[in-house]
Amino acid sequence: MSTCGFRVGTNLWRLRSALPRLLLGLGLLVGLQGPPCAAFYLPGLAPVNFCEADRETAACKSSIALFVNRLDSVESVLPYEYNTFDFCQDSEKKSPSENLGQVLFGEQITSSPYQFSFNKTETCVKVCVKSYDIANEDQMKKLAFLKKGIELSYQHHWIIDNMPVIWCRDMEDGQKYCTPGFPIGCFITEGGLSKDACVINSEFNKNNSFYLFNHVDITLTYHRESERNGGIARLVTARLDPKSYNRSDENHITCDGPPMEIPGEYTDKLNITYTYSVKFEENKRVKWASRWDYILESMPHTNIQWFSIMNSFFIVLFLSGMVATVILRTLYRDIIRYNQMTSSEEAQDEFGWKLVHGDVFRPPRYGMLLSVFLGQGIQVLIMTFITLFLACLGFLSASKRGALMTCAIVLWVLLGTPAGYVSAKMYKTFKGVNWNTNFLLTALLCPGIVVIDLFTMNIILWVEGSSAAISFGTLISILAVWFGISVPLTFFGAYFGSKKKQFGSPVHINQIPRHVPLQTFSTKALFGIILGGILPFGCIFIQLFFILNSIWSHQIYFMFGFLFLVFIILLITCSEATVLLCYFHLCAEDYHWWWRAFFTSSFTAVYFFMYAIYYFFTKLQITGMASTVLYFGYTMIMVLIFFLFTGTIGFFSCFWFVTKIYSVVKVD
Repeated sequence: MSTCGFRVGTNLWRLRSALPRLLLGLGLLVGLQGPPCAAFYLPGLAPVNFCEADRETAACKSSIALFVNRLDSVESVLPYEYNTFDFCQDSEKKSPSENLGQVLFGEQITSSPYQFSFNKTETCVKVCVKSYDIANEDQMKKLAFLKKGIELSYQHHWIIDNMPVIWCRDMEDGQKYCTPGFPIGCFITEGGLSKDACVINSEFNKNNSFYLFNHVDITLTYHRESERNGGIARLVTARLDPKSYNRSDENHITCDGPPMEIPGEYTDKLNITYTYSVKFEENKRVKWASRWDYILESMPHTNIQWFSIMNSFFIVLFLSGMVATVILRTLYRDIIRYNQMTSSEEAQDEFGWKLVHGDVFRPPRYGMLLSVFLGQGIQVLIMTFITLFLACLGFLSASKRGALMTCAIVLWVLLGTPAGYVSAKMYKTFKGVNWNTNFLLTALLCPGIVVIDLFTMNIILWVEGSSAAISFGTLISILAVWFGISVPLTFFGAYFGSKKKQFGSPVHINQIPRHVPLQTFSTKALFGIILGGILPFGCIFIQLFFILNSIWSHQIYFMFGFLFLVFIILLITCSEATVLLCYFHLCAEDYHWWWRAFFTSSFTAVYFFMYAIYYFFTKLQITGMASTVLYFGYTMIMVLIFFLFTGTIGFFSCFWFVTKIYSVVKVD
């Protein structure tokens, strides 16, 4: 009996095509390989059936609607709604329902006047005409805003049948560059420098001029189902090529002629005619279930050496194995030596980590703050794990816009209980007594920092008129969810955590603290903390590049399967690096390990922030103070989240390690 392959969401298609030979043994990300057979799409969206106008029934439709999303730019963090620009607009303005993730990301999907009929080729169809008279102040403001958008390289994002429409062009090196968006136009500077898409047409050559793409050639590819299903078809790809035409006669529109030029200093009346052409092509190879494969071509930076990624993966595993081996062998020898001491003279000659057994569980300074960080870190850690796991399985696929952010926020709200529980129990372990303060800080401190940051960023977006600005009503709703659901759940967790027995100590704590000997440079806390974050950061910096690209360069991130593996490697690496350095410091008779364990792995967030600065200056062309402030404001939120969950990983790994080694050695 043959084995059928199965497909688990759109996010796994790249991995399925590129890594099966390398990851087949893992059995985590790819389906069983076998002869071709019927496949199912999990979980995806229901397919839409199309047919010709003369064959339209209740099972299929002939009309194809084009939706438009917000416009964004690699030179500005400020996105703008489609209707903010003076483009052709739909009189009905239908907008699909938006989830919380789309609202927070500022997505503004709305209908457009571009309407097609299935399998009907159309050429140079007029959509609308926009006029600008120098005597009309309102029209000149709209034209100035349009020119500003061209200068900052703002891009359209169009959607057909829930698929982004991509634009591909040939590069000088012979490769094809594809992107899930296309520019408004292009700008030639006063010095003759061609910006962005001006290089695609030699006629874009006049200095200090703007060229507007007022025509698009759209190609829709479909897959025809069997005739027994009525010959219905399903769209599998959507592509376009933007063009620029200056039409002198609006009554006889043709798709040729000189480009649509807007001089930098315009002194006359200007008419812009927007048109489109559409054609349909049948594709018998690509089926609807795998139609998102073509989106992978729109990733210009995914031409990466997979073998180098896997090489890094195995290097990390090798180093992790070495760390574990060294610790286990050394510890095993120490424990045997300590337990074989029989005389009092031998006991007086104790050295190394056993010598500090009476102080190693002494509560740390600022235990309240540490317990709050640990509670919030557990909340973020569980949220991240579940979100990535669901994304890996395809439940948060790219076809469900905003689903990833919505899932993360809902999980964070519902995970208030474990946050309060862990924080309260650790605070009890630290001999704390101010339960109310502990609960309030756990529920309000870190979320409050994020909310204040977001509110500050939102004020900037409001001032700039960006579509990413969250409305006042949405802000009130978010605060209501925070105080109405998350805070009460945190209280319940803190209540039960305070009633539970504290984490037990395997040894007694001395009444008088032991003096810590003078430490060498290599055993000082700062050196270990700085060193401890290097290896975990080395595991993630490649994926970090793709994540930052998806956020700031408006690329679609799809490698959730590999990201989930990297996340697991990050957990292991943070744990082992922290445990190793903790062991070295205990051997140096320094028992102040609580905060050091947290900071050792959380210092990875500092490298994260340093890389974000490097990425800002080397990979982005962001201009303007508002965009710069927004970039670093949002980056600080990501750094805080990363700081909390990496620090929590390191702390509890070290806590388990210290508890374990002192529970198996005789100390009395």
